[in-house]
Parts: sequence; C-alpha cells; structure tokens
Amino acid sequence: MAKDIITRNNVTITGKGDRPIIFAHGFGCDQEMWRHVAPAFEEDYRVILFDYVGSGKSDLNDYDPVRYGQLDGYAQDVLEIAEALELRDAIFVGHSVSGMIGTLASISRSEYFGQLIMLGPSPCYVNDLPDYYGGFDRKDIEELLTMMEMNFTGWASYLAPIVMNNPERRELADELEQTFCSRDPGIARQFAEVTFYCDCREELNKVTVPSLILQCSEDSIAPIEVGEYLHSNLRNNTLKLMRAKGHYPHLSHPEETTQYIKQYLMHF
Repeated sequence: MAKDIITRNNVTITGKGDRPIIFAHGFGCDQEMWRHVAPAFEEDYRVILFDYVGSGKSDLNDYDPVRYGQLDGYAQDVLEIAEALELRDAIFVGHSVSGMIGTLASISRSEYFGQLIMLGPSPCYVNDLPDYYGGFDRKDIEELLTMMEMNFTGWASYLAPIVMNNPERRELADELEQTFCSRDPGIARQFAEVTFYCDCREELNKVTVPSLILQCSEDSIAPIEVGEYLHSNLRNNTLKLMRAKGHYPHLSHPEETTQYIKQYLMHF
C-alpha cells in the first residue's frame, strides 16, 4: 500500500537530514516548480517532493472526480503520503492552494506536522464584501473557467504572464504556460474550480500548528489583504511581506524564498 502511494504521487526523497520537509505545488503545477528551492534544504533535512494525483507524473488512472471535487481530496493525498512515510513533526511548505490543503491536513492529523509554511496562500479567492476581499468577483472566476473549457491553450497563454508578473523575464511566464498546457484539460479545469471556489475561512480557528505566511508584493491571485486576513485569523503565525512580485516566488525569487523559510525555521 505504501509503495502504491509513493508511485501514485510520484514521491521523490532526497537530503541528508532526519527531519522531513515536504514541498507541495500549487494548481496547474508539479514538483519541478521547487527545483530552485528544495536543494537548499538537502544538507539539513529529509526533502520530500510529490505530485498531487492529476498533476505532473502522478498516476492519472487514480484520479477520482468525486474525491478531487473538494480540497479535502488533495489533503488526503498529503495525509496518505505522510502515513506511508511514517512522518512526524514534518515541515509542510505549500504554494498557493497548497497552503490551505496543508492547513486542512494539519487540522485532521496535527501530529504529522511541526510547522506550516505558505507561499501566496488564500483561504477564499471570491470577494465577500464588505467583510472580506479575496481579489475576485464570482463572475471573474466563471469567465476564467469558461475560457479553460473553450480554449485551454489560450487560457494558459493569457494567464501565465499575468500571474507570474515578471515581464522583464519572459522565460518565467513561458515556462509556466508550458506547465499549464502539459496538464490534462479536464482535470485542470476541475482543480481550478475547486481552488477558486474554496472557502476555508471557517477552518482557520482549528489550526494548531505554527505557520509562516509569505506574502508576495503585487500578487494578482492572493493580494495583500488576503495575507493580512490570514495573519489576523490564524493562531501563532508570522507574516512576511516579500519583495518578490507575482504569485510564484519560488521560481522568480528562489533566494529570497529560501532565506525567509530558513530564517523562520531557525526558531524551531
């Protein structure tokens, strides 16, 4: 069973240390997104990378639209990997929606996790004014999902440079666009729907694991108001505002990303 999960989620393990650190990718991506950050932790940690079912080199035959029709299905991937590897006190580093996936996993089985580190997280992408600003009106998301259905490659070409937000480094947007396009369109659209319509605000007060929120500047997916909301509603958290622009600091600014993670972990 454990071997099946390791294969299913394309789990790779490196590093010389004992303490596990798990890097979890966001929507439309895979573990390759961590290639500029994860190696910096190999000297001191047991570095664990994986692909969610439906992403990267995971086993697409295991994709279940019912299970992955909600974030809990992806959280279950994390928990099953943790169980298969017999993890305890792991550091979970989650990009974008993986911040909330890790949060849900930690609520379910807190003993697996020592710290949560979230890059550009959001508990809810849809505005709920006047009390909450998530960055998107519902019609914005509906239009995005419709574009994915009608013209998947056009959607990827349109979205990648906007969310990367590093126009002087076109190669970053090109890589992200190619990564988006390599996904199964049907699975990607469902993952997008699950991501952008999620609302984890009611779950935040259940989190007991200490957390670090890395808030990018000028992030069109998770604006500063979202980072501040998380900072106000999560217990025992630290909020850091990065110089990095866009939604993918582990690609655009890996040194700054690595530095903030290491500084935070020095306290534990």
